[in-house]
Amino acid sequence: MLLAIDIGNTNIVFGCFKDSEILFRERCATSQRSTPLEYASVLMSAFGLHGVDPAGITGAVISSVVPSVTATVKSAVEKLSGVKVMVVGPGIKTGLSILIDNPAQLGSDLVVGAVAGINEYSVPQIIIDMGTATTFSVIDRNRSFQGGIIMTGMAVSSDALTNKTSQLPRIAFEKPKKVIGTNTVDSMKSGIMFGTASTIDGMIERIENELGEKCTVIATGGLASTVIPLCKRDIILDDDLLLKGLLLIYSKNCKD
Repeated sequence: MLLAIDIGNTNIVFGCFKDSEILFRERCATSQRSTPLEYASVLMSAFGLHGVDPAGITGAVISSVVPSVTATVKSAVEKLSGVKVMVVGPGIKTGLSILIDNPAQLGSDLVVGAVAGINEYSVPQIIIDMGTATTFSVIDRNRSFQGGIIMTGMAVSSDALTNKTSQLPRIAFEKPKKVIGTNTVDSMKSGIMFGTASTIDGMIERIENELGEKCTVIATGGLASTVIPLCKRDIILDDDLLLKGLLLIYSKNCKD
């Protein structure tokens, strides 16, 4: 079995593969104060919950945008399984052609998502990852990473709105009853939810206009399932995109 882990600024997503089948996927909060033992306990709980024996782990791979947490989670996996952990970064083969000004600056999460995207879906494509930040990755018809967009994530925007005002409450990320709110909470839900959906639709249109062709659009990330259904564009929701990318990268490096 392969244990695949994506460490984001807000959440850590981990999944367990048997061959190409995902046995389970779970999510926990990213904590820079947690110890390897605490992360190992979270992993053990997930394995136990799904009735999977961690003794069957034969490999592990990590992508991370939080360097201070990477070593801690890596140590946790090694304590749990005893296997050597692959960390996506310099020296790891991805097979992805990166055309941005400085390819070394491209986050490992974007690399992993793009590797999965070009393997699973037709190009050109736009990959939207909705986490702490909302990112758009643009893959051209030659399957090369052309560039992208980084914007404030929906939860960060909502937190800023609440923290910077004296009377606006925290809200749940759920579909508002209508666009025109008739009370504070519904007005905020409309602004956050429909506003984000409209931004996504608008950015897709601008990207396609710049490319001069229509794109396959894929969305992933912790907040994608709450917003993508509100978009007017046809967008494929793939919650496991990054886990699939980690499996592909691990397999490529093991074979090579």
